[in-house]
Amino acid sequence: MKRLNRIQSIVFETAYNTNENMLICAPTGAGKTNIAMLTVLHEIRQHLQQGVIKKNEFKIVYVAPMKALAAEMTNYFSKRLEPLGIVVKELTGDMQLSKNEILRTQMLVTTPEKWDVVTRKSVGDVALSQIVKLLILDEVHLLHEDRGPVLESIVARTLRQVESTQSMIRILGLSATLPNYLDVATFLHVNPCIGLFYFDGRFRPVPLGQTFLGIKSANKMQQLNNMDEVCYESVLKQVKAGHQVMVFVHARNATVKTAMSLIERAKNCGQIFCFLPIQGPEYGHAEKQVQKSRNKQVRELFPDGFSIHHAGMLRQDRNLVENLFSNGHIKVLVCTATLAWGVNLPAHAVVIKGTQIYAAKRGSFVDLGILDVMQIFGRAGRPQFDKFGEGIIITTHEKLSHYLTLLTQQNPIESQFLESLADNLNAEIALGTVTNVEEAVKWISYTYLYVRMRANPLVYGISHKAYQIDPTLRKHREQLVIEVGRKLDKAQMIRFEERTGYFSSTDLGRTASHYYIKYNTIETFNQLFDAHKTEGDIFAIVSKAEEFDQIKVREEEIEELDALLNNFCELSAPGGVENSYGKINILLQTYISRGEMDSFSLISDSAYVAQNAARIVRALFEIALRKRWPTMTYRLLNLSKVIDKRLWGWASPLRQFSVLPPHILTRLEEKNLTVDKLKDMRKDEIGHILHHVNIGLKVKQCVHQIPSVTMEASIQPITRTVLRVTLSVYPDFTWNDQVHGTVGEPWWIWVEDPTNDHIYHSEYFLALKKQVLSKEAQLLVFTIPIFEPLPSQYYIRAVSDRWLGAEAVCIINFQHLILPERHPPHTELLDLQPLPVTALGCKAYEALYNFSHFNPVQTQIFHTLYHTDCNVLLGAPTGSGKTVAAELAIFRVFNKYPTSKAVYIAPLKALVRERMDDWKVRIEEKLGKKVIELTGDVTPDMKSIAQADLIVTTPEKWDGVSRSWQNRNYVQQVTILIIDEIHLLGEERGPVLEVIVSRTNFISSHTEKPVRIVGLSTALANARDLADWLNIKQMGLFNFRPSVRPVPLEVHIQGFPGQHYCPRMASMNKPAFQAIRSHSPAKPVLIFVSSRRQTRLTALELIAFLATEEDPKQWLNMDEREMDSVIGAVRDSNLKLTLAFGIGMHHAGLHERDRKTVEELFVNCKIQVLIATSTLAWGVNFPAHLVIIKGTEYYDGKTRRYVDFPITDVLQMMGRAGRPQFDDQGKAVILVHDIKKDFYKKFLYEPFPVESSLLGVLSDHLNAEIAGGTITSKQDAMDYITWTYFFRRLIMNPSYYNLGDVSHDSVNKFLSHLIEKSLVELELSYCIEIGEDNRSIEPLTFGRIASYYYLKHQTVKMFKDRLKPECSPEELLSILSDAEEYTDLPVRHNEDHMNSELAKCLPIELNPHSFDSPHTKAHLLLQAHLSRAMLPCPDYDTDTKTVLDQALRVCQAMLDVAANQGWLVTALNITNLVQMVIQGRWLKDSSLLTLPNIEQHHLHLFRKWKPVVKGPRTKCRSSIECLPELIQACGGKEHVFSSMVEKELQAVRTKQAWNFLSRLPVVNVGISVKGSWDDLAEGHNELSVSTLTADKRDDNKWIRLHADQEYVLQVSLQRLHFGFHKGKQESYAVTPRFPKSKDEGWYLILGEVDKRELIALKRIGYVRSHHEVSLSFYTPEIPGRYIFTLYLMSDCYLGLDQQYDIYLNVTQASISTQVNTEVSDAFSDL
Repeated sequence: MKRLNRIQSIVFETAYNTNENMLICAPTGAGKTNIAMLTVLHEIRQHLQQGVIKKNEFKIVYVAPMKALAAEMTNYFSKRLEPLGIVVKELTGDMQLSKNEILRTQMLVTTPEKWDVVTRKSVGDVALSQIVKLLILDEVHLLHEDRGPVLESIVARTLRQVESTQSMIRILGLSATLPNYLDVATFLHVNPCIGLFYFDGRFRPVPLGQTFLGIKSANKMQQLNNMDEVCYESVLKQVKAGHQVMVFVHARNATVKTAMSLIERAKNCGQIFCFLPIQGPEYGHAEKQVQKSRNKQVRELFPDGFSIHHAGMLRQDRNLVENLFSNGHIKVLVCTATLAWGVNLPAHAVVIKGTQIYAAKRGSFVDLGILDVMQIFGRAGRPQFDKFGEGIIITTHEKLSHYLTLLTQQNPIESQFLESLADNLNAEIALGTVTNVEEAVKWISYTYLYVRMRANPLVYGISHKAYQIDPTLRKHREQLVIEVGRKLDKAQMIRFEERTGYFSSTDLGRTASHYYIKYNTIETFNQLFDAHKTEGDIFAIVSKAEEFDQIKVREEEIEELDALLNNFCELSAPGGVENSYGKINILLQTYISRGEMDSFSLISDSAYVAQNAARIVRALFEIALRKRWPTMTYRLLNLSKVIDKRLWGWASPLRQFSVLPPHILTRLEEKNLTVDKLKDMRKDEIGHILHHVNIGLKVKQCVHQIPSVTMEASIQPITRTVLRVTLSVYPDFTWNDQVHGTVGEPWWIWVEDPTNDHIYHSEYFLALKKQVLSKEAQLLVFTIPIFEPLPSQYYIRAVSDRWLGAEAVCIINFQHLILPERHPPHTELLDLQPLPVTALGCKAYEALYNFSHFNPVQTQIFHTLYHTDCNVLLGAPTGSGKTVAAELAIFRVFNKYPTSKAVYIAPLKALVRERMDDWKVRIEEKLGKKVIELTGDVTPDMKSIAQADLIVTTPEKWDGVSRSWQNRNYVQQVTILIIDEIHLLGEERGPVLEVIVSRTNFISSHTEKPVRIVGLSTALANARDLADWLNIKQMGLFNFRPSVRPVPLEVHIQGFPGQHYCPRMASMNKPAFQAIRSHSPAKPVLIFVSSRRQTRLTALELIAFLATEEDPKQWLNMDEREMDSVIGAVRDSNLKLTLAFGIGMHHAGLHERDRKTVEELFVNCKIQVLIATSTLAWGVNFPAHLVIIKGTEYYDGKTRRYVDFPITDVLQMMGRAGRPQFDDQGKAVILVHDIKKDFYKKFLYEPFPVESSLLGVLSDHLNAEIAGGTITSKQDAMDYITWTYFFRRLIMNPSYYNLGDVSHDSVNKFLSHLIEKSLVELELSYCIEIGEDNRSIEPLTFGRIASYYYLKHQTVKMFKDRLKPECSPEELLSILSDAEEYTDLPVRHNEDHMNSELAKCLPIELNPHSFDSPHTKAHLLLQAHLSRAMLPCPDYDTDTKTVLDQALRVCQAMLDVAANQGWLVTALNITNLVQMVIQGRWLKDSSLLTLPNIEQHHLHLFRKWKPVVKGPRTKCRSSIECLPELIQACGGKEHVFSSMVEKELQAVRTKQAWNFLSRLPVVNVGISVKGSWDDLAEGHNELSVSTLTADKRDDNKWIRLHADQEYVLQVSLQRLHFGFHKGKQESYAVTPRFPKSKDEGWYLILGEVDKRELIALKRIGYVRSHHEVSLSFYTPEIPGRYIFTLYLMSDCYLGLDQQYDIYLNVTQASISTQVNTEVSDAFSDL
């Protein structure tokens, strides 16, 4: 088409150039589809950036009332939008789309019901409905039909979303001409002046002639006969004139009857020739197609030029008939009204035969609606061919006037919303958008019902008086809501608390909403459904669902139903053929048995029944699963598969494969060959049994493609009532994309107790394709309750979600389970007089506290801590002042043992920082004691550690330091070790604490100096065991109950359904918002989430909820202008947005400054809400009134699944609730996955026992002790283990550690087996050597290296295996990133895609299949660091920091390994790698690029630079290529440097570069050799070596040494100062790209280049002004000339390395000197 028609031209401006909502009422055929197209194009145009359509930013949804219409629209739009690359897909009951398909689609064409279902699931598709930008509703005038309420609920939901999220969703309504179009416009929020267009009948593209025929007759038969007669005459008249005719009838079976009677009349009158199709070339083709059709009637009617069309036909038959009609092969088409609505097929003439239509709901005939008549008449006249169209309506005489008035003066359309108010309200409550009566009343105001109630109150039962009193109908709406609320509450679909007006959804209600199940059906289920129903009962219950109400029994079907009942029904069908529910049951069973049906009505009913039954059975399955009924759950899951697959459960599972021929399957079943039998047979055996040799292979393949899993469960008792189950699921089938798709196979797993008939745990589980291919096991960890007396066994069942006959069972046996001991009681809190601070007896100490009396807990422990030396374990809830307890113990050391040291160990760097900030002021400044921090980030030098009084450190660091306690004096001076949060013993870092304590006890037993240990923790369950292990008698154990918190805590736990993590988190946002509203509207709130991404998403959602409030900035407690200045200084863009609303975010990905800003704002109550990751709970102590824990799982990159937070973390987070100074009560709201609710209920009130996790890392710790010399034999190792906490728990809870019984022998066996295993591991890693006697143990170099650098033994093993004499830096980089230390680097969701994107811009290629591996990620981050590439997200910055933190340790160890092997090239390359990592540049880059702000394009400045020459011409190098040349050229003068770069750099940046350059070390090297020569006089034993490059032929430079003798190379290093840094130098290097401060240092390497051999290596610290270093080496045994090379390598700068050749002339030594050295050797040995 070249130009738009009139209507389209009028609306063009609004449609194509504005964002206004629109309602267009126009007659059928006026080209409304093109108007929709205009709005679609407008939307696409808004997402066009630089000529590219941003396809993932928008979705367009087109809602069409019928599936048939949806299909047509899909074709229409996809053809037209294809050139733009826009994907259009249909989403209806027929065409399901997977999540990924939906994401890849820009336009969805769907039906109202389907879209309603999709938007109801807050969970899965929240993201989907949020990017819908345009919603097109076709045929809006359907509002008054039965399906109107669905449209109302969709529109209301969309409008509320627009208001709540402030997002822009445009709504376009298209409708036929309506009388009360203004009401509809109000309902769609259309601005009547801009967006409302109303075109009446005059705008029809083809004028319409309307004929009304009324028939009078005596009796019913006469009437039908007359109607047929009149119909025939009208049709004949049109056909004779050469027109095609459509005859509309009102029942599916009437289509055939009418067509037959018309043909019969034509034959009787001899006029059949008028109807015959024209024999043309295309006719033969058409005939072939018709003969292929499965529909008998279509085949029979076609030769006479007739056909039929209705919704009960198969889609392909309907399409065939439509094509035949539009090509003119069919003269007369008899059809039902669906054709008029659904398909755009015009004909010249339209006949409506009869106006009585059967309404299933009423069970009687009603009049055809006026909208239907208009719609049908709209099909008359084909715009392209006809001048006019004809519409004929044949009705009874008395109805004639009715239709005449209706078509001339129309009635307004009313709302039908009241009928389905219950279902829609339930859906909104389940979604979480309506949570109380208030919101529900508001929600009704968005419906069309509300618009019409105000316009026409009497229809809706509102008296005129009531309307006058209450014009907004608030009371009436409230009444409606409360009535419905009570109904739903009675049906258990929601909980409705009338007092407060709150609604909360229940599992039942959510299931009903998600599966679109009506309220009445749920009521029926509640009456009929219980835990013990057979398959037959279930079918009977399903048949009574309200969904099937419109299916009725017709007289003519009874006979056939009877036959079906006898032939195909496997189960009894109560109700029989006479009742509708009996009929439904029969149809369902026939459908499953794949029975053939003849009558049309049955075929269509059967399709309807099957579609709905599948949904209902799924819903029942979920209900049973939620009610925890194992037998029912199992039956229903199977039944839902039975319906999906149309196979009875007892058929062979191989019937699910279409590739196997039917007779083979029958034979399999006759021979009773089960899948298990077939698995064990060979293909030829199978072939023989089936008498079909070749099929054997195919059968065998199919058998192995049936999904199957094997499960292994191991159980660990946590307490006497809770078991932890670790389930390994091994997929055991072959994957085939045609059969299994490409994603994964879903399974349900549940634990059932057969005796009590109860499910204790259930979860949904995906066996992913890659796991099936790699056969790797998946781990599921969950907890279940056990009861005493112990049951005999539980079953774990795995049942496939899709496949029949795919299930597995695993039995948990309790025969040999030993339950742990009962826990001793808690310490009672005594009612003591609070102790005044003066009890400290020292004014200086008292001044440190800002309170006058200690709290009850501190009072009770004061004496033990401050006046005795016994070890103490203090278990008390968070916030009870444990830090003060630590200080008391420290003060005691200051008082009694002033020369010794105290060590305070905190589990996180953040906690160490917090303690340091506090103690630096209070202890160092006010008490004058030296406090020092010792962590991975801060490593002070030996001298300052030796002077310190108090060392604050992390467990790992202290472990590393105290490993070599024999030669570290300060470790032996420690008299007290305070371990904070000692309950972390049970977490993965726990073993380090065990080792520290064991070692401390070991050291003090050797030095005979007692070391006091003070452990601080939250309330513990098994404090006694910890106390025994810490050598605490009754005196030092204080373990208070969790309830002695200084501020009492009120906890609310809410469960949330949903298998998938992200959607479940999304569904928690509204409840979190409400929790804030109800528990803490004005006091500070902390929300803990599991990831950085979640902090952002949660904050944005909360802002969306705030937007709907009167005061959206209610959480901001400061002047907005003041806030703006704060926001100006913030770096993170999301944080800028959220702070404006008084919401802060806090996580490790933020810049240090941003974090500090947020903390200050929150502590000072300037912002009310802080959303943080769980680390904050440990790291920073600022409490809030309300704590919300949003989700208790986090994504574990190592196992690539969601795992639960350790219970200690949850307790720690809860502990942040309640501020001792302000609140008399704290609140905690915990939002969890519903299946974990019981577990948390139990453990939040009973303390959780602490178990040891030493087993996993035993080898590494044994290695450390062996290297340190404390363990020299296997017996020592046994003794060492008995010192550990693990040993204590092993005896107390043997089953947890898989120990059979606790007799002396079995414990011994168990331990020696453990040690044996660990030692073998270490021996395989080259770390130790087990002596000949199989008892003694010797440490090896590799073991020492692992222990010294705190590496895992697997890493050094990998070095040994992969390092070669000559490794390139690239190879070394890959070895570095494969270190075991990096396996914990998290690879989060979708990061494998980010990694593959990142890899594209980096130089070194990686294995493309490993992008989800942490090692690959480490490699990419290192490369990106060296290439200074842009990282895809802030998480990657913090991950890079983690990677770099570890890198140096690993490289240093690598260097030691290379030096130990004597590999010169590798050693030099490793030092280069260290330099690269620290400076963040590749070795091949120019070293000038390490200067800050200098990039590749600046290098030409240095190349071109010419010095300004004064005085005589000096010979100058023309271009500057590297750092030393630049240093030389500048000569320490800043102006020289700035003159080089001023053209391109601003002053500030030049200054930064100069600061770097001026700090670079310039070192002069002098070398001499010491030793003894036989021809030199005594005392002359030193020769200096020239460091200038000289000629090899110059004999003077060859130094004469004796063969095979030790000499010392004396190297003197002198740092040259340019004199521009005044004052004391700092020893640390300038490392702008490296996260930690690093001391400048050097490596001296002596090597022989010819042999590629490293002779000596020495590390040197910071060179101040002058430094002497000696390297000893042996001369070669064979005399001759050798060249040794000395390398001076920087350990932090690129491009500053130096090398010198030393020429040696080795001669035969005289006897005397050799004797001398041997004697001196003997002495030194003595």
